[in-house]
Amino acid sequence: MICAVAVGTLAAGLITALPPASASAAPVCPGAGQAPRVVGTVPGAALEGLTVDRAGRLYTTDLISGRVFRLSSPGAPAVPIARVPDGGAGALAWARDGALLVGYGADARVIVGDALRHAGIARIDVGTRTLRPWVRGFSAANGMDVAGNGIVYATNDFGNLIGRAYPNGVVQADWGSLPSANGAVLSRDDRWLYVSRTFVNPGVSRISTSNPRVVQSLLNLGGDIAATPDGLTLDSRNRPVVPFNAAGQVVRITSPGRYCVLGSGMPLSSVVSYGRGDRGFSAGRLFRAGFDGRIYEVPGGFDRGATAAYPGR
Repeated sequence: MICAVAVGTLAAGLITALPPASASAAPVCPGAGQAPRVVGTVPGAALEGLTVDRAGRLYTTDLISGRVFRLSSPGAPAVPIARVPDGGAGALAWARDGALLVGYGADARVIVGDALRHAGIARIDVGTRTLRPWVRGFSAANGMDVAGNGIVYATNDFGNLIGRAYPNGVVQADWGSLPSANGAVLSRDDRWLYVSRTFVNPGVSRISTSNPRVVQSLLNLGGDIAATPDGLTLDSRNRPVVPFNAAGQVVRITSPGRYCVLGSGMPLSSVVSYGRGDRGFSAGRLFRAGFDGRIYEVPGGFDRGATAAYPGR
């Protein structure tokens, strides 16, 4: 989530400092630079979550109305399939049994950081469109991913805490701590949780899932206010692909401290995801959603082996 108000500087864990990078100075990635294409719109919405199912259907969430939308294919209308029970709809992720998880409570209350534990996660049966609240007790769920063992990770870009929910419904709201962690995506072996740092020390980090005190910074933007990294994903080589909200860019981190631009001209970008399956929003294609209510395909991000995050991928 992005807001005009940034949280204050807070203490981090074991972060490796890297030389600053400028959002305006990065090169275009080899083979990239094509203009993004609008493939869907949700008029009046501020889109926050983004994922794709195995049938190639895209799902996204609206912070304003709390609704979850589905697009059956590029260019198709956005159809509301559910509404969260409280506050705005946040991140999306897939449970091991195929249910769609949606974070909720993404509203003005997040401004107080971790002081409130009002946010939760609901489960949606995408076949019947039935929503059932599952767990509560997070300070937010602006980023979310699910490990192969069923543990769910959730982040809060206005606070410090990174939480976990276990398959039995137990919530550990303070599993990890990283100021302004936003977005969440696990490496394919579930050893690392990758997050953006949006407001405090902007950049990208990865956190060891076996020891959350081990935090490695992969990109330090040196306080560049034109960046505001948001909801990220990984390509087929475990390289972070990150939207820079204010700069309107989608970038790929190529090595620690270095990145290139996959696409530009998309201000208010909030989240990116690869597609899935062999039709519709298919695997290998990179999609972006934003607070402008638009969904773009980013042709420069095409990666045949990349897919939307799901457990055990």
